[in-house]
Amino acid sequence: MDKRLTLEKRIEAELQSYDGIMCIYADDFHGNVISIGADERFETASTIKAYILACLFDETEKGNADLDDMLTYKKEHFVDGSGVICSLETGAVLRVRDAAALMIIVSDNIATNMLIEYLGIQNINQSIQDLGFGETMLHNSLHFDRYRKLGTTTARDYGSLFTRLAKGRLVSEKSDREMVEIFKRQHYNSMITKDFPPVYMDSDNTDDILIQVASKSGSMDACRNDGGIIYTPYGPYVLVMLNKEFSDAMYYPGHPATVFGARVSRMLLDQFLALEGRFVI
Repeated sequence: MDKRLTLEKRIEAELQSYDGIMCIYADDFHGNVISIGADERFETASTIKAYILACLFDETEKGNADLDDMLTYKKEHFVDGSGVICSLETGAVLRVRDAAALMIIVSDNIATNMLIEYLGIQNINQSIQDLGFGETMLHNSLHFDRYRKLGTTTARDYGSLFTRLAKGRLVSEKSDREMVEIFKRQHYNSMITKDFPPVYMDSDNTDDILIQVASKSGSMDACRNDGGIIYTPYGPYVLVMLNKEFSDAMYYPGHPATVFGARVSRMLLDQFLALEGRFVI
Protein backbone atom coordinates (compact mmCIF):
# COMPACT_ATOMS: atom_id res chain seq x y z
CA MET A 1 0.00 0.00 0.00
CA ASP A 2 1.22 3.51 -0.80
CA LYS A 3 1.48 5.06 2.67
CA ARG A 4 1.55 8.57 1.22
CA LEU A 5 -2.12 8.21 0.32
CA THR A 6 -3.31 7.23 3.78
CA LEU A 7 -3.75 10.74 5.19
CA GLU A 8 -5.28 12.03 1.98
CA LYS A 9 -7.82 9.20 2.02
CA ARG A 10 -8.76 9.99 5.62
CA ILE A 11 -9.27 13.65 4.72
CA GLU A 12 -11.36 12.78 1.68
CA ALA A 13 -13.50 10.45 3.81
CA GLU A 14 -14.02 13.24 6.37
CA LEU A 15 -15.21 15.56 3.60
CA GLN A 16 -17.72 13.13 2.11
CA SER A 17 -20.54 14.66 4.16
CA TYR A 18 -19.44 18.28 3.65
CA ASP A 19 -21.93 20.47 1.76
CA GLY A 20 -19.36 22.28 -0.35
CA ILE A 21 -16.00 21.95 -2.05
CA MET A 22 -12.80 22.13 -0.03
CA CYS A 23 -9.41 22.12 -1.71
CA ILE A 24 -6.31 21.53 0.40
CA TYR A 25 -2.57 21.98 0.15
CA ALA A 26 -0.22 20.99 2.98
CA ASP A 27 3.56 20.62 3.13
CA ASP A 28 5.56 19.15 6.03
CA PHE A 29 8.94 20.38 4.66
CA HIS A 30 10.17 16.77 4.46
CA GLY A 31 8.99 16.06 0.94
CA ASN A 32 5.45 15.08 1.92
CA VAL A 33 2.72 17.18 0.29
CA ILE A 34 -1.02 16.71 0.70
CA SER A 35 -2.76 18.00 -2.42
CA ILE A 36 -6.53 17.75 -2.91
CA GLY A 37 -7.84 19.91 -5.75
CA ALA A 38 -4.88 22.22 -5.18
CA ASP A 39 -4.92 23.62 -8.73
CA GLU A 40 -8.62 24.54 -8.77
CA ARG A 41 -9.26 28.28 -8.88
CA PHE A 42 -11.05 30.00 -6.01
CA GLU A 43 -12.18 33.47 -5.02
CA THR A 44 -9.51 34.79 -2.67
CA ALA A 45 -11.62 37.01 -0.41
CA SER A 46 -9.19 38.56 2.09
CA THR A 47 -6.43 36.03 1.44
CA ILE A 48 -5.43 38.33 -1.45
CA LYS A 49 -4.12 40.65 1.28
CA ALA A 50 -1.25 38.22 1.87
CA TYR A 51 -0.19 38.65 -1.75
CA ILE A 52 -0.50 42.44 -1.46
CA LEU A 53 1.79 42.33 1.59
CA ALA A 54 4.34 40.29 -0.37
CA CYS A 55 4.10 42.79 -3.24
CA LEU A 56 4.67 45.69 -0.83
CA PHE A 57 7.84 44.14 0.58
CA ASP A 58 9.02 43.18 -2.90
CA GLU A 59 8.52 46.73 -4.14
CA THR A 60 10.28 48.05 -1.03
CA GLU A 61 13.28 45.81 -1.71
CA LYS A 62 13.40 47.17 -5.27
CA GLY A 63 13.28 50.78 -4.06
CA ASN A 64 9.84 51.45 -5.55
CA ALA A 65 8.07 51.76 -2.19
CA ASP A 66 8.97 52.84 1.33
CA LEU A 67 7.43 51.41 4.49
CA ASP A 68 7.76 54.83 6.13
CA ASP A 69 5.83 56.71 3.44
CA MET A 70 2.66 58.32 4.74
CA LEU A 71 -0.82 57.45 3.49
CA THR A 72 -3.95 59.58 3.97
CA TYR A 73 -7.36 57.99 4.49
CA LYS A 74 -9.67 59.45 1.83
CA LYS A 75 -13.40 59.02 1.38
CA GLU A 76 -12.85 56.96 -1.78
CA HIS A 77 -11.05 54.36 0.34
CA PHE A 78 -14.13 53.68 2.48
CA VAL A 79 -15.69 50.23 2.41
CA ASP A 80 -17.82 48.35 4.92
CA GLY A 81 -16.51 45.24 6.59
CA SER A 82 -13.58 44.26 8.74
CA GLY A 83 -11.05 46.63 10.24
CA VAL A 84 -10.69 49.64 12.50
CA ILE A 85 -9.93 52.55 10.16
CA CYS A 86 -13.66 52.77 9.40
CA SER A 87 -13.99 54.16 12.95
CA LEU A 88 -11.67 57.06 12.12
CA GLU A 89 -12.47 60.25 10.26
CA THR A 90 -11.17 60.76 6.76
CA GLY A 91 -7.89 62.64 6.76
CA ALA A 92 -6.25 60.25 9.20
CA VAL A 93 -2.61 59.61 8.27
CA LEU A 94 -0.83 56.26 8.59
CA ARG A 95 2.61 55.00 7.70
CA VAL A 96 2.64 52.37 4.97
CA ARG A 97 3.97 49.79 7.44
CA ASP A 98 1.07 50.48 9.83
CA ALA A 99 -1.54 50.20 7.08
CA ALA A 100 0.07 46.89 6.04
CA ALA A 101 -0.07 45.57 9.60
CA LEU A 102 -3.75 46.52 9.93
CA MET A 103 -4.50 44.93 6.55
CA ILE A 104 -3.27 41.59 7.89
CA ILE A 105 -3.83 41.45 11.64
CA VAL A 106 -7.43 42.75 11.62
CA SER A 107 -8.02 42.31 7.87
CA ASP A 108 -8.69 46.04 7.55
CA ASN A 109 -10.48 46.68 4.24
CA ILE A 110 -9.82 50.42 4.16
CA ALA A 111 -6.10 49.90 4.85
CA THR A 112 -6.13 47.46 1.94
CA ASN A 113 -7.67 50.03 -0.39
CA MET A 114 -5.08 52.57 0.72
CA LEU A 115 -2.29 50.15 -0.15
CA ILE A 116 -3.88 49.14 -3.46
CA GLU A 117 -3.95 52.82 -4.45
CA TYR A 118 -0.36 53.28 -3.21
CA LEU A 119 1.02 50.29 -5.15
CA GLY A 120 -1.39 50.21 -8.12
CA ILE A 121 -3.38 47.15 -9.22
CA GLN A 122 -1.26 46.65 -12.32
CA ASN A 123 1.96 46.73 -10.30
CA ILE A 124 0.50 44.37 -7.70
CA ASN A 125 -0.45 41.85 -10.36
CA GLN A 126 2.93 42.15 -12.06
CA SER A 127 4.64 41.53 -8.72
CA ILE A 128 2.36 38.54 -8.04
CA GLN A 129 3.42 37.05 -11.38
CA ASP A 130 7.10 37.91 -10.87
CA LEU A 131 7.03 36.20 -7.49
CA GLY A 132 5.85 33.03 -9.22
CA PHE A 133 2.12 32.88 -8.45
CA GLY A 134 0.85 32.25 -11.96
CA GLU A 135 -2.73 31.37 -10.97
CA THR A 136 -3.31 34.38 -8.72
CA MET A 137 -4.70 37.82 -9.60
CA LEU A 138 -6.16 40.87 -7.87
CA HIS A 139 -9.17 41.91 -9.95
CA ASN A 140 -10.50 44.97 -8.11
CA SER A 141 -10.13 47.15 -5.05
CA LEU A 142 -12.49 46.43 -2.16
CA HIS A 143 -15.77 48.09 -3.15
CA PHE A 144 -18.45 45.45 -2.85
CA ASP A 145 -21.17 47.81 -4.04
CA ARG A 146 -19.36 47.98 -7.39
CA TYR A 147 -17.47 44.69 -7.67
CA ARG A 148 -18.39 41.18 -6.54
CA LYS A 149 -15.06 39.67 -7.56
CA LEU A 150 -11.94 40.53 -5.55
CA GLY A 151 -9.25 38.05 -6.51
CA THR A 152 -8.45 34.56 -7.77
CA THR A 153 -5.96 32.03 -6.47
CA THR A 154 -5.35 28.30 -5.95
CA ALA A 155 -4.46 26.32 -2.84
CA ARG A 156 -1.09 25.50 -4.43
CA ASP A 157 -0.24 29.17 -5.04
CA TYR A 158 -1.32 30.16 -1.53
CA GLY A 159 0.53 27.23 0.00
CA SER A 160 3.65 28.15 -1.99
CA LEU A 161 3.52 31.69 -0.59
CA PHE A 162 3.68 30.43 2.99
CA THR A 163 6.16 27.65 2.20
CA ARG A 164 8.59 30.13 0.71
CA LEU A 165 7.98 32.60 3.56
CA ALA A 166 8.85 29.91 6.11
CA LYS A 167 12.07 29.15 4.24
CA GLY A 168 13.00 32.81 3.75
CA ARG A 169 12.78 32.41 -0.03
CA LEU A 170 9.90 34.67 -1.01
CA VAL A 171 11.33 38.21 -1.12
CA SER A 172 14.43 38.12 1.11
CA GLU A 173 15.29 36.58 4.47
CA LYS A 174 14.86 39.93 6.24
CA SER A 175 11.57 40.85 4.56
CA ASP A 176 10.22 37.33 5.00
CA ARG A 177 10.95 37.41 8.74
CA GLU A 178 9.11 40.73 9.03
CA MET A 179 6.11 39.39 7.14
CA VAL A 180 5.97 36.21 9.23
CA GLU A 181 5.87 38.30 12.40
CA ILE A 182 2.92 40.27 10.99
CA PHE A 183 1.08 37.06 10.06
CA LYS A 184 1.66 35.69 13.59
CA ARG A 185 -0.37 38.61 14.97
CA GLN A 186 -3.35 37.89 12.70
CA HIS A 187 -6.62 37.65 14.67
CA TYR A 188 -8.83 35.51 12.43
CA ASN A 189 -7.39 31.99 12.15
CA SER A 190 -10.27 30.06 13.69
CA MET A 191 -10.50 27.50 10.88
CA ILE A 192 -6.90 26.37 11.38
CA THR A 193 -6.86 26.48 15.17
CA LYS A 194 -10.52 25.94 16.17
CA ASP A 195 -10.02 22.29 17.19
CA PHE A 196 -6.44 22.55 18.46
CA PRO A 197 -6.08 21.57 22.16
CA PRO A 198 -6.14 24.92 24.00
CA VAL A 199 -3.07 24.04 26.07
CA TYR A 200 -0.97 24.04 22.91
CA MET A 201 -1.94 27.65 22.21
CA ASP A 202 -1.37 29.15 25.68
CA SER A 203 2.21 29.99 26.60
CA ASP A 204 1.21 30.49 30.25
CA ASN A 205 0.13 26.87 30.65
CA THR A 206 2.75 24.84 28.82
CA ASP A 207 6.52 24.71 28.55
CA ASP A 208 6.69 21.60 26.39
CA ILE A 209 4.41 22.07 23.38
CA LEU A 210 3.57 25.55 22.16
CA ILE A 211 2.05 26.06 18.73
CA GLN A 212 2.11 29.37 16.89
CA VAL A 213 0.31 30.16 13.66
CA ALA A 214 1.28 32.73 11.02
CA SER A 215 -1.75 32.92 8.75
CA LYS A 216 -4.31 34.90 6.78
CA SER A 217 -7.93 33.89 6.34
CA GLY A 218 -10.65 35.29 4.11
CA SER A 219 -14.43 35.08 3.84
CA MET A 220 -17.06 36.23 1.36
CA ASP A 221 -20.52 34.90 0.55
CA ALA A 222 -18.92 32.62 -2.06
CA CYS A 223 -15.96 31.31 -0.05
CA ARG A 224 -14.31 30.58 3.30
CA ASN A 225 -10.52 30.34 3.17
CA ASP A 226 -7.62 29.95 5.57
CA GLY A 227 -3.95 29.26 5.20
CA GLY A 228 -0.63 29.70 6.92
CA ILE A 229 2.38 28.28 8.70
CA ILE A 230 1.89 26.18 11.84
CA TYR A 231 4.99 26.27 14.07
CA THR A 232 5.43 23.30 16.43
CA PRO A 233 8.29 21.98 18.60
CA TYR A 234 8.97 19.50 15.76
CA GLY A 235 9.24 22.22 13.16
CA PRO A 236 6.76 24.03 10.92
CA TYR A 237 4.29 22.85 8.33
CA VAL A 238 2.04 24.72 5.91
CA LEU A 239 -1.70 24.23 5.52
CA VAL A 240 -4.13 25.92 3.12
CA MET A 241 -7.88 25.22 2.91
CA LEU A 242 -10.09 26.94 0.32
CA ASN A 243 -13.87 26.45 0.36
CA LYS A 244 -16.64 27.23 -2.13
CA GLU A 245 -20.07 26.08 -3.40
CA PHE A 246 -21.56 25.62 0.07
CA SER A 247 -25.26 26.36 0.48
CA ASP A 248 -25.10 28.60 3.57
CA ALA A 249 -23.81 32.13 2.88
CA MET A 250 -24.26 33.36 6.47
CA TYR A 251 -21.26 34.22 8.67
CA TYR A 252 -21.13 32.46 12.04
CA PRO A 253 -18.56 30.43 14.03
CA GLY A 254 -20.28 27.11 13.36
CA HIS A 255 -20.40 27.46 9.58
CA PRO A 256 -19.84 24.05 7.93
CA ALA A 257 -16.72 25.30 6.11
CA THR A 258 -15.19 26.30 9.44
CA VAL A 259 -16.26 23.08 11.16
CA PHE A 260 -14.92 20.78 8.46
CA GLY A 261 -11.83 22.91 7.95
CA ALA A 262 -11.07 22.68 11.66
CA ARG A 263 -11.46 18.89 11.53
CA VAL A 264 -9.03 18.62 8.62
CA SER A 265 -6.57 20.93 10.38
CA ARG A 266 -6.71 18.84 13.57
CA MET A 267 -6.14 15.63 11.59
CA LEU A 268 -2.98 17.10 10.09
CA LEU A 269 -1.78 18.45 13.45
CA ASP A 270 -2.27 15.07 15.15
CA GLN A 271 -0.42 13.28 12.38
CA PHE A 272 2.44 15.80 12.39
CA LEU A 273 2.89 15.62 16.17
CA ALA A 274 2.53 11.83 16.33
CA LEU A 275 5.24 11.41 13.67
CA GLU A 276 7.38 14.14 15.27
CA GLY A 277 7.49 16.53 12.36
CA ARG A 278 6.20 14.65 9.33
CA PHE A 279 2.95 13.69 7.66
CA VAL A 280 4.40 10.33 6.59
CA ILE A 281 7.02 8.07 8.17
